[in-house]
Amino acid sequence: MPALPRTADPRSAECRSAECRAADPEAVSAPARPASPAPASAHDERLASLTAPERLDACRNALGRIEDGIADGIVPSRADALALLHARGGELARLLAAASAIRDAGLARRGRPGVITYSRKVFIPVTTLCRDRCHYCVFVDTPGGLRRQGISPYLSGDEVVAIAAAGAELGCREALFTLGDRPEDRWPVARQWLAEHGFGSTVDYLRHLGERVLAETGLLPHMNPGVMTWREMQLLRPVSPSMGMMLETTSTRIWTEPGGAHLGSPDKDPALRLRVIEEAGQSAIPFSTGVLLGIGEDDGDRVDALFALREAHERHGHVQEVIVQNFRVKPRTAMQNAADLGLHEYLAAVAVARLVLGGDMSIQVPPNLSDDADLSLLISAGIDDWGGVSPLTPDHVNPERPWPQIDSLAARTAAAGFTLRERLTAHPGYVRDAENWIDASLRPLVRSAAGADGLARVGGGSRAAGHAIAEPAGDSATARGHTVGGPTAGGRVDPDIRRALDRVAAGRAPGDADAAALLGARGEQLAELCALADAARRRRLGDALGVVVNRNLDGTRIRLSPNTALTARAAPGDHPAATDRATAADGSGPLGADDLGRIAADAWELGATELCLQGRVDGGARDGAIRAVDALHAAAPLLHLHACRPAEIRADAEQAGRPLTTQLELLRTHGVRSIPGTGALILDDAIRKRVDPHGPSAAEWIATIEAAHRAGLTSTSTLVHGLGESPAQTVAHLRALRGIQDRTGGITELIVLPWLTPSATDPHGRGPGLPAALALTAVARLLVGDAIPHLQAPWPRVGLEAAAALLRAGADDLGGVLRDGRVHPSAGAEQGKELGVAELERLAATLGRPLRHRLTGYADAPAERVAAFLDAPGPSGPSIRDARLLAVSAR
Repeated sequence: MPALPRTADPRSAECRSAECRAADPEAVSAPARPASPAPASAHDERLASLTAPERLDACRNALGRIEDGIADGIVPSRADALALLHARGGELARLLAAASAIRDAGLARRGRPGVITYSRKVFIPVTTLCRDRCHYCVFVDTPGGLRRQGISPYLSGDEVVAIAAAGAELGCREALFTLGDRPEDRWPVARQWLAEHGFGSTVDYLRHLGERVLAETGLLPHMNPGVMTWREMQLLRPVSPSMGMMLETTSTRIWTEPGGAHLGSPDKDPALRLRVIEEAGQSAIPFSTGVLLGIGEDDGDRVDALFALREAHERHGHVQEVIVQNFRVKPRTAMQNAADLGLHEYLAAVAVARLVLGGDMSIQVPPNLSDDADLSLLISAGIDDWGGVSPLTPDHVNPERPWPQIDSLAARTAAAGFTLRERLTAHPGYVRDAENWIDASLRPLVRSAAGADGLARVGGGSRAAGHAIAEPAGDSATARGHTVGGPTAGGRVDPDIRRALDRVAAGRAPGDADAAALLGARGEQLAELCALADAARRRRLGDALGVVVNRNLDGTRIRLSPNTALTARAAPGDHPAATDRATAADGSGPLGADDLGRIAADAWELGATELCLQGRVDGGARDGAIRAVDALHAAAPLLHLHACRPAEIRADAEQAGRPLTTQLELLRTHGVRSIPGTGALILDDAIRKRVDPHGPSAAEWIATIEAAHRAGLTSTSTLVHGLGESPAQTVAHLRALRGIQDRTGGITELIVLPWLTPSATDPHGRGPGLPAALALTAVARLLVGDAIPHLQAPWPRVGLEAAAALLRAGADDLGGVLRDGRVHPSAGAEQGKELGVAELERLAATLGRPLRHRLTGYADAPAERVAAFLDAPGPSGPSIRDARLLAVSAR
C-alpha cells in the first residue's frame, strides 16, 4: 500500500487556543456578528429554582406521561424533556427503557428490527485552516504552524484520491470530507493556494475533489464543509449523496459572551446554522446534523436544539440522522481545564433525544468518544447508529480517541442483542427513495452499492473506479425532491390526451376540455406535449433566453422614522436624514431610509435594472411603502421599482382611507413602475379561503391588478399549483389571466410556481412534482401564450436543472438573477440564491439558446447595463467570469 501523507499523523502539539491563533500575524479579522442571548423560559427558571426532591417529582411525573404514551407515539413537551434530562438512578433506568422501546418500534417500522448501523469510511481532512476560533478545537492549524511542519494549506487532489483508493482497498464505501470553515475568508495563504490551483473557493475545490474520488475510486463522498450557502449546496449535490453540518447548540450566549466556546467564530451563529439545515431540506439533501453537549450550553439550550431539529425535519423530511456527541476535553486549548460530559448526563440526553425525535429518526453516537464498557449503555439509551468508523484513517477531530475495531464494535453490539450492519453515507430510506433524494448522476452508483433494504450490499465492498459525472454536471437533480430526468420514460397512452395532442399538432388552439386533459400527460405523451409547446415558443419569440439583473428587498425589514418626509416626488440627489440609518453594522436588524438608498445605489452599480420590493413595509405604518419608494428612487432614479403586491396595496389603501385607485396613482407618482402579480394562487375562492383565509378574494385580486394597469403600472401574473386544485380550476385560472390581458394588456409575464408548503397531503412540502410542472408550463404556453407571450421558469423555487427542463417545455425566460449586493446582502428574502455570469452562460449553452439581457418590460437591456453586470463582483468572490460554478446537465 502506498504511503498516505498526513492521514495517520496526529495533530501537532503546538498551542491551538483561541488566543494563540488570533495572534498569528497572517490572520485576517473575521469578527462574529453580535446577537442577543436567548432569554430563559419561565419553565427553565422554575426548574432551576426547584429543590432536589421537587426536581425528582417533576422527572417522575414526566416519565409517567411518557410511559403512558409510548404506544401512541407521544412526543414529550419541552417542559417534560427538560425535566427528564435530570433523570438519575431508578428514573434514569426507566428513561432508558422508554427510549429503547421507542427505538425498537421505529426499527420495526423501518423494516430492520434489531439492527444497528455504521458506515465504513475514510476521513479526508481537506484543510485544517479555518476562519473560526472554537475554544475546544485541535483540528485547526494556523498557516505558520503548517509552514513549520512543511504541510500545504490543502491536501492535493492526488493525496485525496490516494486516501480514498486505500480505503476502497479495505472495503470502505464512504469518503468523509471534513475541513475548516471558509479558510480563504481569514487566511491569505488559503486564497493564494486556491487561486494558484484555479479555484474560486474552497467549495469549488470540494466539487472537483468529489468528482475525482467518484471517478477514480467509486467511494461515495459525504461533504461536511461547515456553513454552506444554498448555491454551494447545489454545487456539491451532484458529487455528494449526503451532506452534513452539526447544529451543535442553539445557545447564543456561548457565541457572544466573553469566555464562550464559540466567541470569535462567525460560523457558529445558531441562526445561521439553522438556516443551512433549512435550506438543505429545501434542496432535498439527505442531511446529517446533531448536538454537541458539554461546551457551556445549559439544559434549556439542549432541549431547544433537539426541538429545532425535529421541526426542520417535520418541514422537509431530510434529516437522516441526529448525532448526539459528548464533549471530550482537549489539552492545549482554551477549554483544557473544562470537564468531560458526565456519563449519566450523556445517557439522559441521548434518551431524551430519542423521545423528542421519535422512533423513525436515526440517533447516532460516536463510539470512539465513549469507553468500550459504556457502549452497551448507549444502546440502551435508544441509539441505532454508530456513524462512520474507519479501518484506515484516524478521527482527525478527536485524534486522542482511536476508532474501535469494527469486529470489536460488532461484538459489543451483539452482546446488547443487536446485529451490526453496514450502511451507505445516505441512510436506507433515502437510498430506497433515490428518485426524490439523490442526484440523478449519482443514483446508479448508489444503487449498485446498496441492497434491496437500502443498506450496504453484503459482500460488495467499494465499487471500482470508473464512475463518471456527466459533463457538464447538473445542479440539484431534483426540484425540492422530484426527479428532473426528462419526461420521456414510460407512461400510459390516454385516449383523451391523444386526441388533444393531435388537435394541437394540427394547429388548433386547445379548448378547455383539451387543456384539462393535457394537464394529465405523462411519459411519452408529456414529451410530445412539451415538444409542441417548445415549438410554439420558438415560433412566437425565437430562441433567446431572457434574464433580468435585479435585486430583491424584503419590505418587512424596513422601519422608517416618523420624520422621514413624504415627498411630492422623489428627486435625484435627495438624501434621507441620518436618523433613518437603522441597521446594525453587520446588516442585521431593521432597514432605515439611508440603508434603502445605499441598497438601491449599490444594485445600480452592480448592473441591476430592477429592484423588487415585496412584504408589508414598516410594520404596516401609514404610507410606509411610499416612503420606502421615495428613498429608493432618490438614490437610483433609473432603477425600475417593481413593488407592492396586490394584498399589500389593498391594505395600505384601507389603512390610509384612500380609494384603491388613489393609492396606485401615488405609487406610480413616487416611482413604482410595475407590481408583482403574486398572491394569485388559484383564482377560485374555495381554494383561496382554505390556503389564505385572510387574503383577497379572486375578484379583489383581479380588480387590484386591473386597477394597477389602468393607473399606468404593469404587472406580472402567477399561478400556484399543488393546492389541491382540479384541472378545470387550473384552466379557469389561465382563462381569467387571459381575460385580464385582453381587457388591459398590462401583464408582462406568467410565472407558474409549485406550492412547497407542508400540508396534510404533502407533509414534507415537496410540491406537485416536475411532470406536473412540465405539463402545466406547456399547457400555459398553448392556452395563453399568444396573449401573454413571456413564460418564466422559476429557478429559485425549483432549481436550475428543473428550470432547464421547463425552458424546453414552453418557458422562455429565467426571471431575475437575484443579486445579493454588497450592501446588506441579507435584506432579500432569497439571499444566497444568486445567479452568476458563468451559470447563466453555461445554462444558455446547454440549452443551445442565446442569452438575452432584458429590462422588466422585456425590451433589450442597454449595453452599459449589461457591461456593468458582467464586470461587477459576483457571488463567488472578486470576479465570477472564471469561477467554477454550478452547471446544468444536458438531457
